[in-house]
Amino acid sequence: MYVILVYDIGERRVTKMLKLCRQYLNWIQNSVFEGEITEVKLKELLSVAKKIMKEEEDSVIIFKSRDEKWLEKEIIGIEKKQSGYYYLGILVVECGKMSQ
Repeated sequence: MYVILVYDIGERRVTKMLKLCRQYLNWIQNSVFEGEITEVKLKELLSVAKKIMKEEEDSVIIFKSRDEKWLEKEIIGIEKKQSGYYYLGILVVECGKMSQ
């Protein structure tokens, strides 16, 4: 499945959450991650995230889709570089290949 994960975490826990999420997903903006992930890996990520966060103060929001192709993504301004992928509007360029 394809997910977009967004978190709002207390300042003291941000670094731990950032490192955790980067192990599973692509970091696209401060506190925002996206990528393909299995249900098992997502449960694993969330299990560790719950240990890092204080549920009475922090939040994690996950948007799920069966496939990235069902989402239209538009970037205004600069986007963080992702390993192997560069997003230009909704055009995806990977290692010299182009698809829409």
